[in-house]
Amino acid sequence: MNGFRERALVFFVDFLTINAAWVVFFVMRAEGVDWRAFAFEPWFYLPALVIWAYWAVIFIFSGLYRSWFATSRLDEITAVFRSTFVGVFVLFFLIFLDDYSQNVASANRFVIFIYWGTLLGFVSFGRLTVRFTQRRLLIKGYGRRDALVVGFNEQARALTDQIRRHRELGVDVIGFVAVDRGNLGKSWREVPVLGLVDELRELIDARNVREVVVAVGKQNEDLMTRVIAETADKNVRLKAVPSLYDALSGQARTTQLYNVPLVDIDPELMSLWDRTLKRALDVTVSLLGLIFASPVMAAVAVGVKLDSPGPVFYSQERVGLNGKTFRIHKFRSMRQDAEKGSGPVWAQDKDPRITKFGNFLRKSRLDELPQFFNVLIGEMSLVGPRPERPFFVEKLEKEIPYFRRRLKVKPGMTGLSQVHHKYAASVEDWKERVHYDLLYIDNLSFRDDLKILLRTVYIVLAVKGHYD
Repeated sequence: MNGFRERALVFFVDFLTINAAWVVFFVMRAEGVDWRAFAFEPWFYLPALVIWAYWAVIFIFSGLYRSWFATSRLDEITAVFRSTFVGVFVLFFLIFLDDYSQNVASANRFVIFIYWGTLLGFVSFGRLTVRFTQRRLLIKGYGRRDALVVGFNEQARALTDQIRRHRELGVDVIGFVAVDRGNLGKSWREVPVLGLVDELRELIDARNVREVVVAVGKQNEDLMTRVIAETADKNVRLKAVPSLYDALSGQARTTQLYNVPLVDIDPELMSLWDRTLKRALDVTVSLLGLIFASPVMAAVAVGVKLDSPGPVFYSQERVGLNGKTFRIHKFRSMRQDAEKGSGPVWAQDKDPRITKFGNFLRKSRLDELPQFFNVLIGEMSLVGPRPERPFFVEKLEKEIPYFRRRLKVKPGMTGLSQVHHKYAASVEDWKERVHYDLLYIDNLSFRDDLKILLRTVYIVLAVKGHYD
Protein backbone atom coordinates (compact mmCIF):
# COMPACT_ATOMS: atom_id res chain seq x y z
CA MET A 1 0.00 0.00 0.00
CA ASN A 2 1.62 3.28 -1.08
CA GLY A 3 1.77 6.36 1.13
CA PHE A 4 -1.15 8.21 -0.46
CA ARG A 5 -3.56 5.27 -0.28
CA GLU A 6 -2.47 4.53 3.27
CA ARG A 7 -3.19 8.11 4.37
CA ALA A 8 -6.50 8.16 2.47
CA LEU A 9 -7.63 4.97 4.20
CA VAL A 10 -6.74 6.26 7.66
CA PHE A 11 -8.43 9.58 6.86
CA PHE A 12 -11.62 7.77 5.82
CA VAL A 13 -11.61 5.55 8.92
CA ASP A 14 -11.12 8.63 11.10
CA PHE A 15 -14.12 10.20 9.38
CA LEU A 16 -16.26 7.18 10.30
CA THR A 17 -15.03 6.87 13.88
CA ILE A 18 -15.21 10.60 14.70
CA ASN A 19 -18.81 10.71 13.49
CA ALA A 20 -19.64 7.44 15.29
CA ALA A 21 -18.31 8.94 18.53
CA TRP A 22 -20.50 11.99 17.99
CA VAL A 23 -23.62 9.86 17.43
CA VAL A 24 -22.94 7.76 20.55
CA PHE A 25 -22.35 10.88 22.62
CA PHE A 26 -25.56 12.42 21.26
CA VAL A 27 -27.56 9.31 22.19
CA MET A 28 -26.04 9.28 25.68
CA ARG A 29 -27.04 12.90 26.19
CA ALA A 30 -30.53 12.65 24.64
CA GLU A 31 -32.25 11.42 27.78
CA GLY A 32 -35.95 10.73 27.29
CA VAL A 33 -35.77 11.75 23.63
CA ASP A 34 -36.35 9.39 20.72
CA TRP A 35 -33.15 10.26 18.88
CA ARG A 36 -34.15 8.06 15.94
CA ALA A 37 -36.76 10.68 15.03
CA PHE A 38 -33.93 13.09 14.27
CA ALA A 39 -31.79 10.65 12.27
CA PHE A 40 -32.88 12.13 8.93
CA GLU A 41 -32.99 15.79 10.00
CA PRO A 42 -30.32 18.02 8.39
CA TRP A 43 -29.51 19.74 11.68
CA PHE A 44 -28.51 16.35 13.10
CA TYR A 45 -25.65 16.00 10.59
CA LEU A 46 -24.41 19.59 10.40
CA PRO A 47 -22.83 19.63 13.89
CA ALA A 48 -21.30 16.22 13.15
CA LEU A 49 -19.60 17.56 9.99
CA VAL A 50 -18.34 20.65 11.83
CA ILE A 51 -16.92 18.50 14.63
CA TRP A 52 -15.28 16.16 12.11
CA ALA A 53 -13.69 19.10 10.27
CA TYR A 54 -12.41 20.43 13.61
CA TRP A 55 -10.72 17.13 14.46
CA ALA A 56 -9.42 16.66 10.92
CA VAL A 57 -7.57 19.98 11.16
CA ILE A 58 -6.12 19.07 14.56
CA PHE A 59 -5.04 15.62 13.36
CA ILE A 60 -3.39 17.07 10.26
CA PHE A 61 -1.63 19.74 12.29
CA SER A 62 -0.48 17.09 14.80
CA GLY A 63 1.06 14.94 12.07
CA LEU A 64 -1.30 11.99 12.54
CA TYR A 65 -1.40 11.36 8.79
CA ARG A 66 2.32 10.84 8.31
CA SER A 67 3.64 7.48 7.21
CA TRP A 68 3.15 4.80 9.88
CA PHE A 69 6.04 2.62 8.73
CA ALA A 70 7.79 1.02 11.72
CA THR A 71 5.63 2.94 14.19
CA SER A 72 4.37 0.82 17.09
CA ARG A 73 0.69 0.65 17.94
CA LEU A 74 1.44 2.11 21.37
CA ASP A 75 3.17 5.11 19.76
CA GLU A 76 0.16 5.70 17.53
CA ILE A 77 -2.36 5.53 20.38
CA THR A 78 -0.16 7.89 22.40
CA ALA A 79 -0.17 10.35 19.49
CA VAL A 80 -3.98 10.12 19.24
CA PHE A 81 -4.23 10.68 23.02
CA ARG A 82 -2.11 13.83 22.84
CA SER A 83 -3.98 15.26 19.86
CA THR A 84 -7.45 14.62 21.26
CA PHE A 85 -6.41 15.98 24.66
CA VAL A 86 -5.35 19.26 23.07
CA GLY A 87 -8.56 19.43 21.02
CA VAL A 88 -10.81 18.72 24.01
CA PHE A 89 -8.95 21.27 26.12
CA VAL A 90 -9.69 23.91 23.46
CA LEU A 91 -13.38 22.91 23.45
CA PHE A 92 -13.46 23.03 27.25
CA PHE A 93 -11.98 26.53 27.19
CA LEU A 94 -14.51 27.72 24.58
CA ILE A 95 -17.43 26.34 26.61
CA PHE A 96 -16.04 28.03 29.72
CA LEU A 97 -15.85 31.37 27.90
CA ASP A 98 -19.43 30.93 26.66
CA ASP A 99 -20.66 30.16 30.18
CA TYR A 100 -18.72 33.08 31.58
CA SER A 101 -20.19 35.51 29.03
CA GLN A 102 -23.70 34.36 29.97
CA ASN A 103 -22.89 34.34 33.70
CA VAL A 104 -24.07 30.74 34.10
CA ALA A 105 -22.50 27.61 35.57
CA SER A 106 -23.02 24.88 32.97
CA ALA A 107 -22.13 21.23 33.39
CA ASN A 108 -21.27 21.05 29.65
CA ARG A 109 -17.65 21.90 30.28
CA PHE A 110 -17.26 18.70 32.31
CA VAL A 111 -19.48 16.52 30.12
CA ILE A 112 -17.00 17.25 27.33
CA PHE A 113 -14.58 14.85 29.00
CA ILE A 114 -17.12 12.04 28.54
CA TYR A 115 -17.10 12.92 24.86
CA TRP A 116 -13.30 12.85 24.93
CA GLY A 117 -13.25 9.31 26.29
CA THR A 118 -15.77 8.21 23.67
CA LEU A 119 -13.81 9.86 20.86
CA LEU A 120 -10.49 8.45 22.04
CA GLY A 121 -11.93 4.96 22.20
CA PHE A 122 -13.54 5.03 18.74
CA VAL A 123 -10.58 6.66 16.93
CA SER A 124 -8.05 4.37 18.62
CA PHE A 125 -10.12 1.29 17.75
CA GLY A 126 -10.44 2.41 14.12
CA ARG A 127 -6.73 3.05 13.74
CA LEU A 128 -5.73 -0.19 15.44
CA THR A 129 -8.08 -2.06 13.10
CA VAL A 130 -6.45 -0.42 10.07
CA ARG A 131 -2.94 -1.18 11.34
CA PHE A 132 -3.83 -4.78 12.15
CA THR A 133 -5.31 -5.26 8.67
CA GLN A 134 -2.31 -3.62 7.01
CA ARG A 135 0.14 -5.80 8.91
CA ARG A 136 -1.75 -8.95 8.02
CA LEU A 137 -1.72 -7.96 4.34
CA LEU A 138 2.03 -7.29 4.52
CA ILE A 139 2.67 -10.67 6.04
CA LYS A 140 0.63 -12.29 3.26
CA GLY A 141 2.71 -10.45 0.63
CA TYR A 142 0.58 -7.43 -0.28
CA GLY A 143 2.16 -3.98 -0.48
CA ARG A 144 5.69 -5.10 0.34
CA ARG A 145 8.75 -2.99 -0.49
CA ASP A 146 12.07 -4.19 -1.90
CA ALA A 147 15.20 -3.08 -0.04
CA LEU A 148 18.95 -2.99 -0.53
CA VAL A 149 21.45 -3.20 2.33
CA VAL A 150 24.65 -1.22 1.78
CA GLY A 151 27.52 -3.20 3.26
CA PHE A 152 28.37 -6.87 3.55
CA ASN A 153 29.84 -7.08 7.03
CA GLU A 154 28.63 -8.95 10.12
CA GLN A 155 26.39 -6.05 11.09
CA ALA A 156 24.74 -5.93 7.65
CA ARG A 157 24.11 -9.67 7.64
CA ALA A 158 22.63 -9.62 11.18
CA LEU A 159 20.40 -6.70 10.20
CA THR A 160 19.19 -8.59 7.15
CA ASP A 161 18.34 -11.63 9.28
CA GLN A 162 16.38 -9.47 11.70
CA ILE A 163 14.35 -7.78 8.93
CA ARG A 164 13.58 -11.12 7.31
CA ARG A 165 12.29 -12.51 10.62
CA HIS A 166 9.76 -9.66 10.93
CA ARG A 167 7.62 -9.91 7.78
CA GLU A 168 5.15 -7.44 9.28
CA LEU A 169 7.66 -4.72 8.41
CA GLY A 170 6.71 -5.21 4.77
CA VAL A 171 10.35 -5.09 3.65
CA ASP A 172 12.10 -7.67 1.47
CA VAL A 173 15.89 -7.47 1.35
CA ILE A 174 16.66 -8.42 -2.24
CA GLY A 175 20.40 -7.88 -2.15
CA PHE A 176 23.52 -6.30 -0.70
CA VAL A 177 25.51 -3.41 -2.15
CA ALA A 178 29.16 -4.03 -1.39
CA VAL A 179 31.79 -1.47 -0.45
CA ASP A 180 34.70 -3.75 -1.36
CA ARG A 181 34.99 -5.29 -4.81
CA GLY A 182 36.16 -8.54 -3.22
CA ASN A 183 32.62 -9.20 -1.98
CA LEU A 184 31.13 -9.34 -5.46
CA GLY A 185 29.62 -12.74 -6.22
CA LYS A 186 29.04 -13.58 -2.56
CA SER A 187 25.69 -14.11 -0.84
CA TRP A 188 24.16 -14.56 2.60
CA ARG A 189 21.23 -16.92 3.14
CA GLU A 190 20.40 -16.77 -0.58
CA VAL A 191 20.55 -12.93 -0.61
CA PRO A 192 23.22 -12.00 -3.19
CA VAL A 193 25.63 -9.11 -3.44
CA LEU A 194 24.22 -7.29 -6.47
CA GLY A 195 26.88 -4.68 -7.07
CA LEU A 196 29.05 -1.90 -5.68
CA VAL A 197 28.12 1.46 -4.16
CA ASP A 198 29.02 3.18 -7.44
CA GLU A 199 26.19 1.17 -9.06
CA LEU A 200 23.58 2.03 -6.40
CA ARG A 201 21.55 4.38 -8.62
CA GLU A 202 21.31 1.80 -11.41
CA LEU A 203 20.34 -0.95 -8.96
CA ILE A 204 17.56 1.19 -7.46
CA ASP A 205 16.08 1.82 -10.90
CA ALA A 206 16.51 -1.71 -12.22
CA ARG A 207 15.06 -3.42 -9.13
CA ASN A 208 12.40 -0.81 -8.25
CA VAL A 209 13.90 -0.47 -4.77
CA ARG A 210 12.03 1.60 -2.17
CA GLU A 211 14.26 1.12 0.91
CA VAL A 212 18.02 1.53 1.30
CA VAL A 213 19.60 0.59 4.65
CA VAL A 214 23.23 1.52 5.25
CA ALA A 215 25.11 -0.84 7.60
CA VAL A 216 28.84 -0.09 7.57
CA GLY A 217 31.47 0.26 10.27
CA LYS A 218 32.85 3.51 11.66
CA GLN A 219 35.84 3.31 9.33
CA ASN A 220 33.44 3.78 6.39
CA GLU A 221 31.24 6.54 7.81
CA ASP A 222 32.30 8.89 5.01
CA LEU A 223 30.42 6.49 2.74
CA MET A 224 27.17 8.07 3.94
CA THR A 225 27.99 11.21 1.95
CA ARG A 226 28.21 9.15 -1.23
CA VAL A 227 25.03 7.20 -0.51
CA ILE A 228 23.02 10.36 0.20
CA ALA A 229 24.32 11.92 -3.00
CA GLU A 230 23.46 8.80 -5.03
CA THR A 231 19.91 8.55 -3.66
CA ALA A 232 19.07 12.27 -3.38
CA ASP A 233 16.71 12.30 -6.35
CA LYS A 234 15.38 8.77 -5.89
CA ASN A 235 12.04 7.94 -4.31
CA VAL A 236 13.55 5.75 -1.58
CA ARG A 237 13.55 5.72 2.21
CA LEU A 238 17.11 5.91 3.47
CA LYS A 239 18.06 4.46 6.85
CA ALA A 240 21.32 3.80 8.66
CA VAL A 241 22.57 1.95 11.72
CA PRO A 242 22.89 4.10 14.89
CA SER A 243 26.69 4.15 14.82
CA LEU A 244 26.46 6.75 12.07
CA TYR A 245 24.21 9.08 14.04
CA ASP A 246 26.95 11.37 15.39
CA ALA A 247 28.51 11.68 11.95
CA LEU A 248 25.22 13.00 10.57
CA SER A 249 25.21 16.01 12.93
CA GLY A 250 21.69 15.39 14.16
CA GLN A 251 20.06 15.53 10.73
CA ALA A 252 18.23 12.28 11.37
CA ARG A 253 15.38 10.82 13.40
CA THR A 254 15.77 7.53 15.27
CA THR A 255 13.13 4.84 14.77
CA GLN A 256 12.80 1.29 16.04
CA LEU A 257 12.29 -1.64 13.69
CA TYR A 258 11.24 -4.01 16.44
CA ASN A 259 14.62 -5.16 17.80
CA VAL A 260 16.52 -3.22 15.14
CA PRO A 261 17.19 0.45 16.03
CA LEU A 262 17.78 2.49 12.88
CA VAL A 263 18.13 6.11 11.92
CA ASP A 264 15.89 7.79 9.35
CA ILE A 265 18.03 9.87 7.01
CA ASP A 266 16.28 12.86 5.48
CA PRO A 267 12.78 12.26 6.91
CA GLU A 268 9.76 14.17 5.62
CA LEU A 269 10.95 17.73 5.01
CA MET A 270 7.60 19.37 5.70
CA SER A 271 4.68 18.39 7.87
CA LEU A 272 1.48 17.42 6.09
CA TRP A 273 -0.05 20.65 7.40
CA ASP A 274 2.72 22.80 5.86
CA ARG A 275 2.62 20.84 2.60
CA THR A 276 -1.14 21.34 2.38
CA LEU A 277 -0.81 25.08 2.97
CA LYS A 278 2.05 25.33 0.48
CA ARG A 279 0.10 23.57 -2.27
CA ALA A 280 -3.03 25.62 -1.52
CA LEU A 281 -0.96 28.81 -1.86
CA ASP A 282 0.58 27.55 -5.11
CA VAL A 283 -2.80 26.81 -6.68
CA THR A 284 -4.42 30.03 -5.47
CA VAL A 285 -1.64 32.42 -6.47
CA SER A 286 -0.89 30.74 -9.82
CA LEU A 287 -4.56 30.70 -10.80
CA LEU A 288 -5.05 34.34 -9.79
CA GLY A 289 -1.77 35.21 -11.48
CA LEU A 290 -2.82 33.69 -14.79
CA ILE A 291 -6.14 35.54 -14.61
CA PHE A 292 -5.12 39.00 -13.40
CA ALA A 293 -1.72 39.10 -15.12
CA SER A 294 -3.23 38.21 -18.51
CA PRO A 295 -3.26 41.87 -19.71
CA VAL A 296 0.41 42.22 -18.72
CA MET A 297 1.24 38.93 -20.42
CA ALA A 298 -0.52 40.09 -23.58
CA ALA A 299 1.53 43.31 -23.57
CA VAL A 300 4.76 41.36 -22.98
CA ALA A 301 3.91 39.04 -25.88
CA VAL A 302 3.51 42.03 -28.18
CA GLY A 303 6.80 43.49 -26.94
CA VAL A 304 8.68 40.24 -27.54
CA LYS A 305 7.28 39.96 -31.07
CA LEU A 306 8.13 43.56 -31.98
CA ASP A 307 11.62 43.45 -30.45
CA SER A 308 13.06 40.52 -32.39
CA PRO A 309 12.02 37.79 -34.83
CA GLY A 310 11.06 34.44 -33.40
CA PRO A 311 8.41 32.83 -31.18
CA VAL A 312 6.89 34.64 -28.19
CA PHE A 313 7.32 31.75 -25.77
CA TYR A 314 10.37 29.67 -24.99
CA SER A 315 10.10 26.13 -23.61
CA GLN A 316 13.02 24.17 -22.24
CA GLU A 317 13.50 20.83 -20.51
CA ARG A 318 14.35 21.11 -16.83
CA VAL A 319 14.90 18.63 -13.97
CA GLY A 320 12.25 18.71 -11.26
CA LEU A 321 11.18 16.79 -8.16
CA ASN A 322 13.05 13.48 -7.69
CA GLY A 323 14.86 13.96 -11.01
CA LYS A 324 11.72 13.93 -13.15
CA THR A 325 12.04 16.16 -16.20
CA PHE A 326 9.42 18.63 -17.38
CA ARG A 327 9.21 21.58 -19.76
CA ILE A 328 9.47 25.04 -18.26
CA HIS A 329 7.76 27.95 -20.02
CA LYS A 330 9.05 31.52 -20.36
CA PHE A 331 8.67 34.56 -22.53
CA ARG A 332 11.59 34.53 -24.95
CA SER A 333 14.27 36.98 -23.82
CA MET A 334 17.13 35.89 -26.12
CA ARG A 335 17.47 36.03 -29.85
CA GLN A 336 16.23 33.01 -31.74
CA ASP A 337 18.64 30.01 -31.80
CA ALA A 338 20.86 31.68 -29.18
CA GLU A 339 22.73 28.43 -28.41
CA LYS A 340 22.90 27.09 -31.96
CA GLY A 341 26.65 27.51 -32.24
CA SER A 342 27.70 27.24 -28.60
CA GLY A 343 25.50 24.51 -27.17
CA PRO A 344 24.17 24.77 -23.60
CA VAL A 345 25.86 27.63 -21.73
CA TRP A 346 24.88 29.70 -18.71
CA ALA A 347 23.65 33.25 -19.13
CA GLN A 348 26.24 35.94 -18.40
CA ASP A 349 26.12 39.50 -17.18
CA LYS A 350 25.48 41.72 -20.21
CA ASP A 351 24.97 38.59 -22.30
CA PRO A 352 24.97 39.61 -26.01
CA ARG A 353 22.39 36.96 -26.79
CA ILE A 354 19.75 38.78 -24.72
CA THR A 355 17.54 41.20 -26.62
CA LYS A 356 16.90 44.77 -25.45
CA PHE A 357 13.36 43.98 -24.38
CA GLY A 358 14.54 40.65 -22.98
CA ASN A 359 16.96 42.48 -20.69
CA PHE A 360 14.02 44.35 -19.15
CA LEU A 361 12.00 41.14 -18.89
CA ARG A 362 14.76 39.36 -16.99
CA LYS A 363 15.42 42.17 -14.56
CA SER A 364 11.71 42.58 -13.86
CA ARG A 365 11.20 38.79 -13.96
CA LEU A 366 8.23 39.23 -16.24
CA ASP A 367 9.67 36.51 -18.46
CA GLU A 368 8.79 34.04 -15.68
CA LEU A 369 5.02 34.73 -15.74
CA PRO A 370 4.14 31.73 -17.96
CA GLN A 371 5.54 29.48 -15.21
CA PHE A 372 2.34 30.07 -13.26
CA PHE A 373 1.03 27.31 -15.51
CA ASN A 374 3.83 24.96 -14.35
CA VAL A 375 2.93 25.78 -10.76
CA LEU A 376 -0.79 25.26 -11.31
CA ILE A 377 -0.38 21.74 -12.69
CA GLY A 378 2.07 20.80 -9.92
CA GLU A 379 5.37 20.60 -11.82
CA MET A 380 6.73 23.57 -9.86
CA SER A 381 6.02 25.52 -6.69
CA LEU A 382 6.04 29.27 -6.12
CA VAL A 383 9.09 28.87 -3.87
CA GLY A 384 11.89 26.35 -4.23
CA PRO A 385 15.31 25.84 -5.85
CA ARG A 386 15.35 27.00 -9.46
CA PRO A 387 15.20 24.07 -11.91
CA GLU A 388 18.22 23.44 -14.10
CA ARG A 389 18.68 21.69 -17.42
CA PRO A 390 19.67 17.98 -17.45
CA PHE A 391 23.00 18.82 -19.13
CA PHE A 392 24.04 21.07 -16.24
CA VAL A 393 22.60 18.78 -13.56
CA GLU A 394 24.89 15.99 -14.75
CA LYS A 395 27.81 18.41 -14.82
CA LEU A 396 27.19 19.98 -11.41
CA GLU A 397 26.49 16.77 -9.50
CA LYS A 398 30.06 15.72 -10.28
CA GLU A 399 31.45 18.99 -8.93
CA ILE A 400 29.21 19.78 -5.95
CA PRO A 401 28.44 17.31 -3.12
CA TYR A 402 24.75 17.01 -2.25
CA PHE A 403 23.74 18.85 -5.45
CA ARG A 404 20.97 16.34 -6.12
CA ARG A 405 19.51 17.02 -2.68
CA ARG A 406 17.95 20.07 -4.36
CA LEU A 407 15.71 17.61 -6.21
CA LYS A 408 14.04 16.49 -2.97
CA VAL A 409 11.62 19.41 -3.27
CA LYS A 410 9.70 20.90 -6.16
CA PRO A 411 11.58 23.59 -8.09
CA GLY A 412 10.26 27.10 -7.68
CA MET A 413 9.60 30.29 -9.60
CA THR A 414 11.66 32.01 -6.93
CA GLY A 415 13.77 30.83 -4.02
CA LEU A 416 16.19 31.76 -1.28
CA SER A 417 19.14 31.72 -3.69
CA GLN A 418 17.27 34.04 -6.09
CA VAL A 419 16.67 36.71 -3.46
CA HIS A 420 20.15 36.53 -1.91
CA HIS A 421 22.50 35.57 -4.72
CA LYS A 422 23.26 36.74 -8.23
CA TYR A 423 22.87 34.61 -11.34
CA ALA A 424 24.98 31.45 -11.58
CA ALA A 425 27.43 31.79 -14.44
CA SER A 426 30.02 29.25 -13.27
CA VAL A 427 30.51 26.23 -11.04
CA GLU A 428 31.77 28.52 -8.27
CA ASP A 429 28.60 30.60 -8.51
CA TRP A 430 26.57 27.41 -8.37
CA LYS A 431 28.35 26.31 -5.19
CA GLU A 432 27.17 29.51 -3.52
CA ARG A 433 23.66 29.06 -4.90
CA VAL A 434 23.50 25.44 -3.70
CA HIS A 435 24.48 26.66 -0.23
CA TYR A 436 21.33 28.81 -0.14
CA ASP A 437 19.19 26.06 -1.67
CA LEU A 438 20.25 23.53 0.97
CA LEU A 439 19.74 26.13 3.69
CA TYR A 440 16.18 26.56 2.41
CA ILE A 441 15.54 22.80 2.28
CA ASP A 442 16.94 22.15 5.77
CA ASN A 443 14.64 24.82 7.22
CA LEU A 444 11.65 24.21 4.97
CA SER A 445 8.47 25.83 6.28
CA PHE A 446 5.38 27.62 5.00
CA ARG A 447 6.39 30.73 6.95
CA ASP A 448 9.77 30.94 5.18
CA ASP A 449 7.98 30.58 1.82
CA LEU A 450 5.90 33.66 2.64
CA LYS A 451 9.03 35.63 3.55
CA ILE A 452 10.72 34.69 0.27
CA LEU A 453 7.61 35.62 -1.73
CA LEU A 454 7.45 39.05 -0.08
CA ARG A 455 11.13 39.61 -0.78
CA THR A 456 10.58 38.57 -4.41
CA VAL A 457 7.74 41.07 -4.80
CA TYR A 458 10.10 43.82 -3.64
CA ILE A 459 12.79 42.72 -6.13
CA VAL A 460 10.26 42.66 -8.99
CA LEU A 461 8.89 46.12 -8.16
CA ALA A 462 12.42 47.50 -7.83
CA VAL A 463 13.49 45.79 -11.13
CA LYS A 464 16.49 44.22 -9.41
CA GLY A 465 16.18 40.70 -10.75
CA HIS A 466 19.11 38.55 -11.89
CA TYR A 467 19.56 36.43 -14.97
CA ASP A 468 18.56 32.81 -14.61
